[in-house]
Amino acid sequence: MDENTKPSALCRTLVVLIGIVVMLFGLVLLVGGVRLAQLGGSWYFLLMGAASLVAGGLLALRRPSGALLYGVAFVATVAWALADAGLEFWPLVSRLVMPAVLAMLVALTWPVLRRNRGQRSGRAAYGVAALLLVGLLGTAVSAFQPRPVVTAQGASPAVVPVAKGSEQRDWQHWGNTTAGTRFAALDQITPANITQLQVAWTAHTGDVPESDGFGAEDQNTPLQIGDTLYLCTPHNQVVALDVDSGKQRWAFDPKASAPNWQRCRGLGYFDAGQPLVGAPTVAAAPGPAAPATVAAAPAPALCEKRILMTSIDARLFALDATTGAPCPDFGEAGVVDLKRGMGEIKPGFYTLTAAPLVAGELVIVGGRVADNIEVNEPSGVVRAYNVRSGALAWVWDLSRETPDVPLDPSIHYTRATPNVWTSMAYDPQLGLVYLPTGNTTPDQWAGERTRRMTSTARRWWHWTWPPARSAGSTRPCTTTCGITTCPRSRP
Repeated sequence: MDENTKPSALCRTLVVLIGIVVMLFGLVLLVGGVRLAQLGGSWYFLLMGAASLVAGGLLALRRPSGALLYGVAFVATVAWALADAGLEFWPLVSRLVMPAVLAMLVALTWPVLRRNRGQRSGRAAYGVAALLLVGLLGTAVSAFQPRPVVTAQGASPAVVPVAKGSEQRDWQHWGNTTAGTRFAALDQITPANITQLQVAWTAHTGDVPESDGFGAEDQNTPLQIGDTLYLCTPHNQVVALDVDSGKQRWAFDPKASAPNWQRCRGLGYFDAGQPLVGAPTVAAAPGPAAPATVAAAPAPALCEKRILMTSIDARLFALDATTGAPCPDFGEAGVVDLKRGMGEIKPGFYTLTAAPLVAGELVIVGGRVADNIEVNEPSGVVRAYNVRSGALAWVWDLSRETPDVPLDPSIHYTRATPNVWTSMAYDPQLGLVYLPTGNTTPDQWAGERTRRMTSTARRWWHWTWPPARSAGSTRPCTTTCGITTCPRSRP
């Protein structure tokens, strides 16, 4: 076919549609860019929005200048992205992928625009579109490659032999320690002999998750206390096994159910006979942490050793670690209803899957809220309960000025606040708990980490990823003790 032949009506229509898409993209950037510029932020979004809006309009009129204008704007975007984010993968993805997709489509319009004006088709634009497509496909593949936030530098630390008699005996927390290190200093198993391990025994719980596409999995990390292994199943059955033989010692079935997200990631453990190192106490005012103290062990109580578990239908259980029976002194017959104070909860919209955090004499729980479904979803409130009685000790309702104050049972926690669905960490020396949160629903990924005084839920500091930036600056802001400091932008 003669390359000077007028393009078909279909091709001309597609060019118009692409132009409209570019215009809409530009309009969104322009509106947000104006506001950002008013706040003293980067002018890039305003300028790119204006250029895309004009370019899209010219494309809709089937003028080649529209493609040229967008091409220049895209090249400028690449330069701005590299200057703003460097060579960091994810920051570049957020800045370049959408403009690159539009640039690929605009490149495909170039031959049509040329022939529509009786000019040579300019087929080299197909090569540009192909290069952009290869880049986008490469980005999609690379997105699934592990990328540590901080890459380890230098040589690996040397392996230090474990002193005889000091070997770790128990695994008392989901992450081994309350800090969540998930490391045990044991040297029987090494890289040299790991391939020689053999199965010693196999145990079947009989609880098989049935997924409907919304996360039914066995993700349990067992606890080992003495010669007993404690594990939980996707429907929150708790099973105690003999470590050496795998023989079942007891089992507890709470008859928990949920339409989705059936999983139990772990359990909590509390021993009333152990001394409480750095046990949290209520502070009168913010200030430096007091030196850790060792409290005297309390007198033996019912369920002296107890297993704590949250369930997929929003309950908190305390079980006797020896027998598996519910602890009668905890909540109501061993159970605390976590739906209390939450208001309306639709089936599957509020589930607890992470191990509860045992911090001194408190057991702290967050909760998983269904993501990206609707607004006004259940609260992401974090609550602490007395590990012996199940009485509510404090709450952290993020939307309130003093989030740990409203304990009135008639008050519902604020809906759709950021939630802590995953595991938390606790520092007994400082009396602080560390909470990784998400965004308010419906959300995209977020990783804001907030630190609280354990006994009072008062915010001490918080850290947000990606770090906030001051307007016009590429250097991150820092927040300490609730005060945010941002570097000035260069004139």
